Amino acid sequence: MARKPDVFVRAVTQEEGRKLAQIARRSKQPVRMRRAVVVMASAQRQPVGLIAKLMQVSESYVRQVIHDFNEKGFEALDPKWSGGRPAKTDRATRDRICQIARCCPRDLGWPFATWSLSKLAEVLRINKIADVSRETVRRILKAGGVSWQATKTWKASNDPDFQDKMARVLDFYDHPPTDGRVVCVDEFGPLNLQPRSGRGWFPKRRPARLRATYNRTQGVRHMFGALDLATGQLYYRIRDRKRWTEFLTFLKSLRTRWPGEKLYLILDNYSVHKRREVREWCAVNQVELVFLPTYSSWLNRIECEFAALRYFALNGTDHRSHSEQDDAIADYIRWRNQHTAPIRDFAVGSKIRYPDYLTDVA
Repeated sequence: MARKPDVFVRAVTQEEGRKLAQIARRSKQPVRMRRAVVVMASAQRQPVGLIAKLMQVSESYVRQVIHDFNEKGFEALDPKWSGGRPAKTDRATRDRICQIARCCPRDLGWPFATWSLSKLAEVLRINKIADVSRETVRRILKAGGVSWQATKTWKASNDPDFQDKMARVLDFYDHPPTDGRVVCVDEFGPLNLQPRSGRGWFPKRRPARLRATYNRTQGVRHMFGALDLATGQLYYRIRDRKRWTEFLTFLKSLRTRWPGEKLYLILDNYSVHKRREVREWCAVNQVELVFLPTYSSWLNRIECEFAALRYFALNGTDHRSHSEQDDAIADYIRWRNQHTAPIRDFAVGSKIRYPDYLTDVA
């Protein structure tokens, strides 16, 4: 078979040469850049075979680019994007796939409680809804706003005075009384000794390892915490037990810290907080107990601080003694109190601020 004769681009002007070089260096479209290089090489009288070998393309491709440039000029460098392969699904089918993914498989008669991409693709194929791959299913779900998420639990408040109590607590947060100080109080724990999983920056696929343990030795301890909203300072005491006697002792330490001011304590309905001896002492010592609605501990602003304490001071640790663990908590709270400010704007824009807020919706 005779070898095809070489073809070359037409004579290229100096201005066209500069433009080709600029496209070959700066173009962000790989197709346009590659075609410009082919034309430049042909303008330097390089044969088609050498250009094809240099660019790792076929000779027919090089010949086509040269012919197109000779005929159309720089317009031949622009890629001609086609519509691609026709879609296997229409809008109605994609919406139906998203609807099926949001359903529990058991409700549709399948023997599993959650979908995987492969199971969902198989069900779609068996029911002749769509014959698509797992990747296509993933893209359809993403485009439809359906994502893989963990389920959450939510315990609704059964307090008949939920709205009134919540409104009062929020009013304390938004408009602190001028005759006293608002302090959020709660217990944190139990503080037992065990390896705690956490997160950190490690070499890829080489995370830190913690020992496994099935024994909890040396008992547990408990922390009483108080968050002063006026300054943002966090105060605490760690004790072996959390009876009303320890709680009352903690309240007395708070009373000593702010003499002459009335204290408004935001706290939950733990039985220790409602102990008769505690109520009587508070009534005599200018301490008002502001109880949250039942099952609504999330309204207590100190819960945010406890979450941060657990994340930064305890997660990823394996303390071998309570004194070691107590020191870690103390170091974190000391650092935190040095970088704090008055606390304002609790749950601004949250759904709990709406007058028609439903207590059983997370």
